[in-house]
Amino acid sequence: MTATLTAPVPGAPPRTVSRPRAAGWLRHWPLLPLIATVLLPALPYGLGVGGGASVGPADIASGIAVLVCAGRLLYLRRRPLSGAAALVLGLPAVGFAVAAVTAADPAAALPGLVRYLQVFVLVPAAVCLLLKDAHGFRIVTAALVVLALVQGVVGVEQYVTGTGASYMGEEIRAVGTFGPSDIMGMATVVAYGLLAAAACALRTPRTAPAWLRPCAAVVAVALIVPLTLSFSRGVWLATAAALLVALALAGRRQALTSLAVVGASAVVLVGGFGIGSQLITERAASVTQVTRAPDRSVSDRYAMWSAAGSMWREHPATGVGLKGFPAHRDAHASVGLSSGSDTAGAGQEFRRQALLSPHNMYLLVLGEQGLIGLTAVVGSWAAILVGAVRRLRHARSRGDAAVDCGLVAVALMTWQCVNFLYSDIGGPTTVLAGVILGLAAWWALAEPGKAGTPAAPGKAGTA
Repeated sequence: MTATLTAPVPGAPPRTVSRPRAAGWLRHWPLLPLIATVLLPALPYGLGVGGGASVGPADIASGIAVLVCAGRLLYLRRRPLSGAAALVLGLPAVGFAVAAVTAADPAAALPGLVRYLQVFVLVPAAVCLLLKDAHGFRIVTAALVVLALVQGVVGVEQYVTGTGASYMGEEIRAVGTFGPSDIMGMATVVAYGLLAAAACALRTPRTAPAWLRPCAAVVAVALIVPLTLSFSRGVWLATAAALLVALALAGRRQALTSLAVVGASAVVLVGGFGIGSQLITERAASVTQVTRAPDRSVSDRYAMWSAAGSMWREHPATGVGLKGFPAHRDAHASVGLSSGSDTAGAGQEFRRQALLSPHNMYLLVLGEQGLIGLTAVVGSWAAILVGAVRRLRHARSRGDAAVDCGLVAVALMTWQCVNFLYSDIGGPTTVLAGVILGLAAWWALAEPGKAGTPAAPGKAGTA
C-alpha cells in the first residue's frame, strides 16, 4: 500500500492522505473456502461417518463455503441466483429427493441424498454466488493448477522410484497422495490442471504479464507426463475429448499449432526419453480391445453396467433408491462379476476392494434414481454445457476479455461429462466435481457483462 506525502503548510487544515484501496485479494476473501476445497482433497485422511462414507477436509471446506455464501446473502441482502440459474442448478434435487423418498429404506438413502445435494446442488450454487468476476474465476482455476502440479510431481516420483500403486506386477502407477484405494484421484486433478493451463495458453487474459502464456503452455505440456503415468484410460479419453473441444473453440490457427506442439511433446516424452513407452503402448492399445479381448477390469465393468440396467428395468421411474446399487448388485449381476479389485502399493498392503458402483455415473443415476433422476441430472448438465459453449462463442465474437474463463469452463465441463462415462462419484476428489460444475455454471448462467468485467472495489457483481 502506498501514499503520497507532502510537507505540511502552516495554518492549513488537517489534510487527508489518500491511499489506494486494497482491492486485490481482500475483495476475494469469500473465495478462501473454495480455494481450500480445491486444495484439501490431497490430504490423505477423512472422518468416517458410517455406511462406508467419510467426511474429509475438503468436504468440511465446501460446507464452510456454502455457509459463507448463505451468510453473505442474508447479511448483504443480495439478490440470489437468477430464475434460470436456480432452475438449472436446482433441477437435480428433484430427482434426488424422489429417489430418496421412494427407496426401500429411506433412512439408508439419507446419506446419499446429503452427498448428492452437496456435490451437485449446494457446492455449484455456492461457487456461482461467491464468484464476483473473472478475476475470482481465475483464482479458483489457478488453485486447480497448483493442486495438479503438486500431485503430478508426487506421481512422477512414484513412477521413477517404484513406490507407486501396483500395475502389471510393478509398483509404478502414479497415484499421488491419493493412494491405490482411489486410483483415479491423481489422474483427475492432473487432468483438471492440464485443461486449465492449456486454456490459459490458448487465450491468455489481456492484462496478464507476458510470461504467463509460455508458462501456462509449459505447465500443460509437463502435466502430460503424470497423466500418462496414471495409466487411466478413461481419463486419457476424457482429456483428449476436452482438449479437442477447447482447440476447436479457440480458433483454427491455434488448434493446428497446439496439436503440433502436443504431438511433438508426446513423441519426445514417451518415445525419446522412453517414459513408460512399452506399458503406455499396451495400455493405449487395450482401449480398442475392450470388445474383443477385454481384461478383468473391463469385464467387471460390463457386468456392473448390465446390473445397473437391470435395476432400471425393474424400477424404471424411480430406480432402486439412493445408495441402493451395492444392496441390489448381486441380484442383478452376472456370475462373471468378480468379488472386487486388487489394490496394493504406494504404502498400502495388498487389499481386496469391493466393487460397489458401476463406474458409470449415468448408469448409476439410472439404476438408483430411474428416468426421473437421469432426466433431471442430465438435463441440468446439458443446459450448463450448451450455455457455456454459446456464451463462449458470443464472447469471442465481441472480443470479451474473459474468453479464457469460457475456454476453461467448457473444457472442464466437457471433461466431466465424458469422464462420467467411465467413472462415478466416490473418493476425496468427489467434491471437486461440484466445483467444476459451479465454474461452468457461473460462466454459462451469469448475467451478461458480469463475467467479463471485474467488479469495481466496493461494488460486487452478482452471478
